[in-house]
Amino acid sequence: MEEAAELANYLPLSFKTPKEQEYIEFLWDAFETNYTHGKYQFAFLAYHMLTMSFVYFNIWQIKQTEPGDFEKGLIGFGKDIEKSLLEATSPFVFSSVNERSILRLLKLIACDNGKIGTYAKLVDDRNDSAHPNGNIFYSEQSALDLKIREILRVVDEIQTHSAPMIQRCYSRFLAESNDPETREYSDDADQIREVLIHGNYLSQKDIELCAAFDISEHEMHPNFPGIESLYQTLQKQYSSE
Repeated sequence: MEEAAELANYLPLSFKTPKEQEYIEFLWDAFETNYTHGKYQFAFLAYHMLTMSFVYFNIWQIKQTEPGDFEKGLIGFGKDIEKSLLEATSPFVFSSVNERSILRLLKLIACDNGKIGTYAKLVDDRNDSAHPNGNIFYSEQSALDLKIREILRVVDEIQTHSAPMIQRCYSRFLAESNDPETREYSDDADQIREVLIHGNYLSQKDIELCAAFDISEHEMHPNFPGIESLYQTLQKQYSSE
């Protein structure tokens, strides 16, 4: 159970709507309740849904940070699906697309076909577990714990691939938010919380990537002190170091 909780560090610190947060909390409760009561197959289903939510949030970050690449990545999807994804106002809109198909968008962060095939295997495992086929695939805690370990390896691998994109997102935020007179919120902490974290569904793992960003690339910016102030505020309030 303790190891499984590591997934929370990859999920957003803030959600756009209370309904989104309620949904994630519901999945955690479903996982924990079934795990505690030995209903490991149902616990796996809830954990898989949390994992796919992580994938949707990751793809949403691609949509927000690299909209041109995201649009190109939709080539091959049907016209109606393409329109729906381009106009999406929530990461959960991606759930309307076959999970195997949506995983293809991870190629936009340099996940190759081999890795995506591995991720798709998790979808197959979920499908096997969710159908009334007379099999209980996770009847023992050890079996589920092993699967959770595999899932966390996949999640961390996707997170590693997303690192350059997250840092580009942060770099752009610093460049666009350095002036308290022109940005959305005058206070550094408010700007970070609402525009950077809330606006991009950033997780604790994403924040760690931001904290590791080298702001020296902005040292020639006319308001570098403003950039430095934002950076230091993020370090102070959100860094786990």
